[in-house]
Amino acid sequence: MPPRQWHHQPYRRVRLSVAGVLGIVFGSVAALFVLIVLGVAMLKSSSRSETTNPVAIPSYEPPSSRETDEPDPFPTRTRKTQSEQPETQPETQPETQPETQPKVTLNTSLRNNTVYKAGALPRLNCPAGNASIFSHSQLKALILKTGKCMDRAWQPILEKQGIRFRPPGYAIAAGRGRGACGDYPHRGSIVPYYCPRNSTIYASTSAMAKGNGNSRGYGEIISWNGGIISMMAHEYGHHVQNITGLLNSWWSSTLDSSSQSGKLALSRRLELQATCFGGMWMRSVAASYPVSMANRRQLFWFYGQVGDHPGYPRDHGSPRNNNLWFRQGWEKSKTYQCNTWLAPSSTTS
Repeated sequence: MPPRQWHHQPYRRVRLSVAGVLGIVFGSVAALFVLIVLGVAMLKSSSRSETTNPVAIPSYEPPSSRETDEPDPFPTRTRKTQSEQPETQPETQPETQPETQPKVTLNTSLRNNTVYKAGALPRLNCPAGNASIFSHSQLKALILKTGKCMDRAWQPILEKQGIRFRPPGYAIAAGRGRGACGDYPHRGSIVPYYCPRNSTIYASTSAMAKGNGNSRGYGEIISWNGGIISMMAHEYGHHVQNITGLLNSWWSSTLDSSSQSGKLALSRRLELQATCFGGMWMRSVAASYPVSMANRRQLFWFYGQVGDHPGYPRDHGSPRNNNLWFRQGWEKSKTYQCNTWLAPSSTTS
């Protein structure tokens, strides 16, 4: 077709009434307002990072830098820490002098435990190197090395709150073994476990990497060593629950529960809290481990694959909620944000 011919039309002067002028003005203002709203929304969308909304409702506001006259929201039993014992006593001081050391108020309950005051873990230097999860010696060495890093992360923030710290033990087998809480791994299982009887973490490197029976291994889901180490951080989370009294309180509540569904609900909250603690630790070493952006996405995806599946007891939480709570620990990075006992039941199903 030939080019279209455009004809210039002379401008014509148009007279507008007062109503017409006002209509144009108000119409322009309305259009400008819509553009501003859309612009702000687009700016927020473009600047929003990959985060989740908090699901744990803090039972108190994190302490500010200034002193307040508000009462302690965690009244309970007291226990002195070792560091608060006097180094020496004057020779003239009578042996019967009343005890004057300061006391630390601890709360071992599920909902208001003292651990929720501990805040964030320190950022630590904990390089993992290129350890292969399919080599027993390399994976065992990495587990023991990162376990020391977990000690260095959790000890200072717990002791600051007066919680007596002790590190867990480790029993890492290439195949199978038997510990204080039974065989590891359990028959047909791949998962490591924490035994509170002797504060020891048990694990089989071959089961975790390659599977056991009909259970596929973690290494078949994510071959990067950070996947298994994050699981060990979950088990370490159970150790934190043990030394802070959370584990005892959970067990008491479980014994008091009159229904199987109630016991399972308590178990899910316990397990998802340990997952959240594990996410906190992985974040604390992300820069040095290192956890790259690609590996972080792998971790988030990985936690959407683990958890309760059809045909198994609902005692660990759905894959969706395992993903949610791992990200909660990673992104919020505060112990009180891992308070699953105050979270809605929909997030701990």
